[in-house]
Amino acid sequence: MGQSPGQSSAAASLRPQAAIVLVTNGPGELSTWVRPLAERLHAQLALRPRHSEAPLALRLVLVPCPNATGQEARVAAGWGLFERVLPASRFWWLLLRPQRHGPWPRQGVVVFLGGDQFWTVLLSARLGYRHVTYAEWVVRWPGWNDSIAVMGPAAAGRLPARWRPRAVEVGDLMADLSDSARRSAPLPSGEWVALLPGSKRAKLQVGMPFLLETADRLAQLRPGCRFLLPVAPTTSVPELLDYADPANPVARHYGAGLPERRGNHLVTPAGTPILLLEEHPAHGALSQCALALTTVGANTAELGALGLPMIVLVPTQHLHVMQAWDGWLGLVARLPLLRRLLGVALTAWRMRHRGFLAWPNISAGRAVVPERVGAILPEEIAAEAADWLKHPERLAGMRDDLRQLRGRPGAVEALAEMVQRLLPAAADQLRSS
Repeated sequence: MGQSPGQSSAAASLRPQAAIVLVTNGPGELSTWVRPLAERLHAQLALRPRHSEAPLALRLVLVPCPNATGQEARVAAGWGLFERVLPASRFWWLLLRPQRHGPWPRQGVVVFLGGDQFWTVLLSARLGYRHVTYAEWVVRWPGWNDSIAVMGPAAAGRLPARWRPRAVEVGDLMADLSDSARRSAPLPSGEWVALLPGSKRAKLQVGMPFLLETADRLAQLRPGCRFLLPVAPTTSVPELLDYADPANPVARHYGAGLPERRGNHLVTPAGTPILLLEEHPAHGALSQCALALTTVGANTAELGALGLPMIVLVPTQHLHVMQAWDGWLGLVARLPLLRRLLGVALTAWRMRHRGFLAWPNISAGRAVVPERVGAILPEEIAAEAADWLKHPERLAGMRDDLRQLRGRPGAVEALAEMVQRLLPAAADQLRSS
């Protein structure tokens, strides 16, 4: 039975008149870029889903990325910030037939916050929406942007002169992390070391057993040392325990054994307690640590934004599982028939021809934080960590270097204002709704 004219009118009135669509790719960008901007937009505008009758909707689209975990859509949906979350697996179908994933309002703004910038070019063109890109270092498609938000002069200087009037230096989206972290409740007293084994299978398979043994050895060298482990939103404590289990072939190379969960702690067989942080983000607790032991990835940028000294670890003795690289190398390394042989060869080649791997070092073009790449052992890393902890003045120097690398704060608010200016002509009504 068809709808009566009155029913059709009522249904149409319930649909949003415009949409803000945030586009991103992986877990790091989701927590450090997307969530702060989404919360700011909700604070400044009446948005669905928090305001069910509002004419403006906030939506999230995830794009294909080899570094994604596949859990990003679930995590984002749990925040209650988005009227609709589209997983990366549906992105191409969205481009082909948007109304199968809609209805989509006729007007809106697409905001690039991670991934390949070309995907947002395609999406904004397909939906007929306006488009803004946030860029740390380079804007790939400036002519397709209505506005461009750049972190600082480095990205602005790379723009062709004809597109520079569209660009605004907003600052560093991650620079605001330290401000929010300072408002967190203090940790119990002690010398805290953060353990970050990663959020993806390839990294966790190595990172969990490696860091558990490292914690045991560091606890022997510095008995007053305390440990915490932030549980990434795309994983879980039972999954972490699976990777620490001797059933994981990598775990057999390490001596920590399977820890036991006791309340909000993991306790290794050697008796080392490790505080589990299951709330996300864990910026407040992390900012109070003296040192972090971490894998490579977007987490090194996050730690750098918090000014947390770190040692970045890449144990190359397990190359057959370390296939979590960016770009086409990572894609080829995952081909089903060639995965093992080609994955090992490509990863070994990249390790020999690598530049810096940690984001602070990439940003600075020099070694701000130590990167330990090779057939490293937990006892070596524990000894190095103990040496850093014995010299707090050296840690303070690294912390200062990290803080100087980040751009100015206030980028979240500035980008939110740019998005609002791109809203349709009825934006004033949307603000006051």
